[in-house]
Amino acid sequence: MKYTAKTADKFVLYQNAVQSPEAEVDFMDHLYKKAYGRPALHFREDFCGTQLISCEWVRLRKNNEAWGVDLDQPTLDWGREHNLSKLKPHAAQRVHQLHQNVFHVIKPKVEIVGAFNFSYFIFKERRTLVTYFKAVRKSLASEGLFVLDCYGGWESQQVMQEKTKNDGFTYIWDQAAYDPITDHALCHIHFKFPDGTKMKNAFTYDWRLWTLGGIRDCLFDAGFSTTDVYWEGTSKKGEGDGHFRKKKEAENEPGWIAYIAAMP
Repeated sequence: MKYTAKTADKFVLYQNAVQSPEAEVDFMDHLYKKAYGRPALHFREDFCGTQLISCEWVRLRKNNEAWGVDLDQPTLDWGREHNLSKLKPHAAQRVHQLHQNVFHVIKPKVEIVGAFNFSYFIFKERRTLVTYFKAVRKSLASEGLFVLDCYGGWESQQVMQEKTKNDGFTYIWDQAAYDPITDHALCHIHFKFPDGTKMKNAFTYDWRLWTLGGIRDCLFDAGFSTTDVYWEGTSKKGEGDGHFRKKKEAENEPGWIAYIAAMP
């Protein structure tokens, strides 16, 4: 497909460049089965945006149900029109949109809550993050699982741009600013097209670059009993291989991605 800055849809570009819904759903499903010996049915996607992961969750099994929570109504509307509409009617009925603040959603109780794409980094103060985690814990069933992703490495603290070629466009991750005293990070996503045009600041993130240790401490303060880190393996080329294994310690790398799995 030929994209240009005038014709491209930023949400389509984002989903193609950033998200891997099948991998994340499979990962959560595997963790839950391993922890509790049965499949989970009810999933909540916090900061869901276009609700792509929720749609993938209901595709997994005919009795799976998903709730997506987000504050941005236009983004939810886009997801309903472009993602939910692609589901079969019986599947679409099992995807629910909640135009609410994640602090206030504790019902219905679900077996899995996911917070992906580092969305919770928007909470810059420790007490705020703990408050969010407490709300998640209240919303989980007794046999529950909370899954978050995290990124880091020394390059994550550098002002830099990383370009990745995709089918029909180039994805640009722009780390515009970082303050080592507050851990405040300002990042943007730009898209560049073959005709030379550019979609600048398609998405902007003003957040705190949390560490794995800091996140786990907040989870424990919120009442979670266990937190496990799943570290991404490395290919022969020195790049992430997409396979995540539970680790108690790891060597730092220029850039890394990990998941945290927490249980009540």
